[in-house]
Amino acid sequence: MARTWILLLLAALAVSACGNSSNPFDEDETTDSSGDEDDGSGIESDRELPPGTASPEPDNSIFRREAQDDNGGGYVSAVSYDSGTDTFTVDGLAFDGDNDYTRITVPFGSLGGYALYEGAMSYEDAETGNEVSQLLHRAIYGVSTSGNTEFAIARSGGYVGYGFGGFIYQRNGEVTLPTSGQATYSGQYGGLRVFDGASGIEYSQGDMTVDIDFEDFDSGAGVKGEISNRRVYAADGTDVTSDIATALEATALPTLTFVIEPGVADSNGEITGSVISYYDDGGVASEYETGTYYAILSEGDKDAVKADEIVGIIVMTSDDPRLDGVTVQETGGFILYR
Repeated sequence: MARTWILLLLAALAVSACGNSSNPFDEDETTDSSGDEDDGSGIESDRELPPGTASPEPDNSIFRREAQDDNGGGYVSAVSYDSGTDTFTVDGLAFDGDNDYTRITVPFGSLGGYALYEGAMSYEDAETGNEVSQLLHRAIYGVSTSGNTEFAIARSGGYVGYGFGGFIYQRNGEVTLPTSGQATYSGQYGGLRVFDGASGIEYSQGDMTVDIDFEDFDSGAGVKGEISNRRVYAADGTDVTSDIATALEATALPTLTFVIEPGVADSNGEITGSVISYYDDGGVASEYETGTYYAILSEGDKDAVKADEIVGIIVMTSDDPRLDGVTVQETGGFILYR
């Protein structure tokens, strides 16, 4: 049985992948929760990375996980994938069966090209045989064609608030950042949407691009990106994109864009910044969604091309235009190729 661990349990793999005697997954480093400690090689700014690798370097593996917050985020403690049974395991979330999530093939074969999983909706009391009802949980897992980048997202639609969940993203190896020129990356985005003020879960997907100006990567405004052609689906697969667009009095969902700003990247290949979208409100551009993106550059399949993969996560919130007093939290992942 081949089991790929993609959180703290990847210590041995991380060492062999990075080819460096320093292990970024050592216990004294992975337990750090400040998220902004580094070895001094990055630029100084007010950017804040999620907790994870405390002393990142360009020639080492890096992982990040969602920090715990008052909205239920950051409660995923470990994640693994079993390729033999196509089973996704999530630890840290209550009432999701025995923590094993099974692959969903209906209504989606995949979501934005990424595998979608569901937690069990019932659990048997081993002492009495009685069934214990479970809460609705969904998870997304993405891995690049090279295997050098991965992400995982788990959220629950069983609460009236956002519920408990978490995300992880990581680079399994090193990166050599170009010092000149520009590059464009493209791929797919897939996300989970949960609500504050209503229960339930929705799915989202779209086309994504990121452009990087490597000459101004470290200190300048060297990163821009967008998600276009966005679609949203109910849990049963019904396309509800037009319902949201109609409530916004728009013909389509707004394109989500990266805010172009200085200080979003560092020499370790990590990037974080803001995202925003606008809709036309009677001729005035009104803010619809706001949030944060997190990403890591990595080497991929193209031996002659530097930094040819990007893995990342986006977390954003918005008012749901379909329902009064309801807000949406969308968490999505992406793997893009140069």
